[in-house]
Amino acid sequence: MLQGFQGAIQTLVNGGFTANAVNVGQKAPDFSLPDQLDDTVSLVSVLQRGPAVVVFYRGEWCPYCDLTLRAYQGILPSITALGASLIAISPQTPDSTLTTVEKKELTFSVLSDVGNVVARNYGLGFVTPEAARHPGISAANGEESWELPMPATFIVAQDGTIRLAFVDADWTHRLEPAELLKALESVATNKE
Repeated sequence: MLQGFQGAIQTLVNGGFTANAVNVGQKAPDFSLPDQLDDTVSLVSVLQRGPAVVVFYRGEWCPYCDLTLRAYQGILPSITALGASLIAISPQTPDSTLTTVEKKELTFSVLSDVGNVVARNYGLGFVTPEAARHPGISAANGEESWELPMPATFIVAQDGTIRLAFVDADWTHRLEPAELLKALESVATNKE
């Protein structure tokens, strides 16, 4: 199984999948998605309050995603002190999203992008190679397309411009919390 995961990662890395992702200097695609309480959250409304940290993750079944969400929860006070909001997005159903929030004790908005539409708009969607298909994916996502987002972290300034884009086809690589805060501090102190 481990060889299957490593082979799947190598396929994504060699396939140039990250070239399609939105990047620094581009406008972030807007979205309106349900959160864990089934309230609709739009990027435009979040940006009215300040910058946004937008995190795409594969699902609650992914141990790397689990670590990332918990690490970002740990720095949430610093994120909000900089006037920013934290939003996480996955293709999980609203029920699966609520379970994720409750199990991980998350206090930020976690949104359901069922069908991966927003992830595709950000250039992050990919079909999971067969060797890396976790049995919990289709149940959590409520469908069997096996499409997931590449894990990614974006900082979006209040004018909608992407100021940081961390996208890696190797889903074991994530943006470190300290790097996120350093970049966010720069955005917060250079308001448009």
